Amino acid sequence: MLATMERLEILDAAEQLAGQILESDVAEHYRYCLYKLNTNKETQAKIRKFTKMKELYEEVQRFGRYHPDYKRVMMEIRTLKRDMDMDEHVANFRHAENELQDLLDHVSLLVGRAVSEQIKVPTGNPFFSSGSACGGGCGSGGSCGCSA
Repeated sequence: MLATMERLEILDAAEQLAGQILESDVAEHYRYCLYKLNTNKETQAKIRKFTKMKELYEEVQRFGRYHPDYKRVMMEIRTLKRDMDMDEHVANFRHAENELQDLLDHVSLLVGRAVSEQIKVPTGNPFFSSGSACGGGCGSGGSCGCSA
């Protein structure tokens, strides 16, 4: 019974922490950038064009250089990707997404280190050292060689 109460307290604290993250300026900026990305007609047109060309690109990749449209598709996919990546709303969203991920990585690292210095915390960010054995978190194939 005591262990169950302790777990409930931990889960409550985790929910409070999640609520604080959701209310943070970083999360608010992320939601704002996502809204701008999703509601701008020009940005959405660029994303749709790129997505459509990506489907053709994947078909061409199955045959490689032997596909009759290989060169054209390769050039167009690069052009559309560059056009999409240079879009103000896409760039702002990606930046906001990275900032939110950075916040989540820091929180994960703090929680993990509070438990033990040796605990491996998957951050997904190669700049974090997640314990003595594995840089970049398990699953990243970090310096410890793990791939779990």
